[in-house]
Parts: sequence; structure tokens; C-alpha cells
Amino acid sequence: MSDNDTAQTLLQLRTELARSQQQVADMAAAHEDFLRAVSHDLRAPLRHFTSYGTLVRETLGDLPAAVVQGAEVQEALGFLATMDQSARRMGLMIDALQALARAGKAPVRWQPVPLADAVAQARAALASAQAGRDAQWRIAPDLPTLNADPELLQELLGQLLGNALKFTRNNAQPALISVQAVAADAPGQVGFTVTDNGAGFDPARAGQLFGVFQRLHRETEFDGVGAGLALCRVIAQRHGGAITATAGVGAGCTVRVQWPAALPGAAAGGWGGG
Repeated sequence: MSDNDTAQTLLQLRTELARSQQQVADMAAAHEDFLRAVSHDLRAPLRHFTSYGTLVRETLGDLPAAVVQGAEVQEALGFLATMDQSARRMGLMIDALQALARAGKAPVRWQPVPLADAVAQARAALASAQAGRDAQWRIAPDLPTLNADPELLQELLGQLLGNALKFTRNNAQPALISVQAVAADAPGQVGFTVTDNGAGFDPARAGQLFGVFQRLHRETEFDGVGAGLALCRVIAQRHGGAITATAGVGAGCTVRVQWPAALPGAAAGGWGGG
């Protein structure tokens, strides 16, 4: 290849690199526009919706008692209650979209994090959700040290342990939740599972589990908008890990996580365990 050909090839490569960098910048700008729309443009009409619903309810309440107790007004109040519930649910869905966007964009601050400490902190944050519940925790003593962003790992563990508490809520027997170390799928990784004895789900629908706003249970049974496991998947993938789940109807659920291991001898400086 002549010097002229080499120069031409390098110029083409630089041009392609510049084009790729511009595409990445354009995608980042579009991402920012999306976040702005979610955080402001979508919330503004939602606030109007809930505010005016309250005003209509107050207006109806000012009518004579005999009118308020009438079938038509009671039906209208029922409609308003449904509208208010739907608006609040939409607000939670917007919150979930923002959390997904942040998790996919935030820089990963890599450091060694002892999984046992992270689990303890996640459990402490769920104290109010466990209040009055008979829940038994089995946390293995040999949990590994992960290479992770502490905040993102806390987000993931909060979702997984929170789900375990939520889906054991209707149990006749005490909730049993365990966190165990398991064999890694690849060199340089470690594995752990979060298992509960709760409602489980139909294995035939497992493919929907990590989708955004996918629910495998009726909202009347368990609250939530169906975005928590989607968030967990984003966080695991950003760390080069993976997350899967197995279950049976009424037979509990096991979530399996593969994660990069901390380098041998690395110190977990800067991490505050719970």
C-alpha cells in the first residue's frame, strides 16, 4: 500500500470516527430532551389533572346533602376517584422512567463492595415495609465482594429485597427470604441469589418479567407499576453482569445475579456498610 493510500485510509477512518462521535452526542442530547420532557412537560398536565379533579370533588361536596347523596353525584365521585388513582399511577410510571434513564446514564463509580454490608444496608432501608411482618432472613456468611457502584448496587438490592417482602405479604406462613452465594457463570464473576417463598409467577410468562411496566400479578393483589426488575436488569448490564429469575405459581421466586468480582486484595475504601 502506497503512502497516499495509507493517508486516504486514515482520513476515512477519522471521518467515520467523527461521524460516530457525533451520533453518540446526538443520542445523548436526545436522551437529555427525553428526561426534560419526562420530568417537566409530562408532569405539568398531570398536576392539572389531579388539581382540577380535587376542585370538582369540592364543588360537588358543596351541593345540598340530598343532591350529594344522589346516585348521579355518587357515580361522578366514583369516576373522580378512578381518575385520581390513574393519575397517581401515571406519576409513579414517570418516576420509574426517570429512574431507568438515570441508571442507564449515570457514571459507574467502580469500587469493591462487600455484598453482606450492601444487603444489610438494603434491609435497614426496608424496615418500614417489614414492620409488623413475621419475616425470617437467611443471609449466607460467605457472600462475596463485588466490583460495583455502591449506589447502583443499593438500588438493585433494594428492588430485589423489596420484591421478596412484597410478594410474601399474603403468605399464610412466615416470609422466608434468603441471600446466598452461588457458582459464577464465567471467570472474573461471582454469583448470588435472592430467594423467597412468596406468590411466585407462571414460568411460561418469565419472558415478560424484566420488561418495563410488565406485571405478572393483578394490581389489587400487589402494588407497583412493574418497572423494578427492568431497573435491576439495566444496573446489572451496566456492570457487565446478568440477572435471571425462576419461579412457580405459589412456589416462591429465585432471582439469580451474576456480577464482576472485586480484584483480589482490593480494599473497600469509601464504602459505608449498614
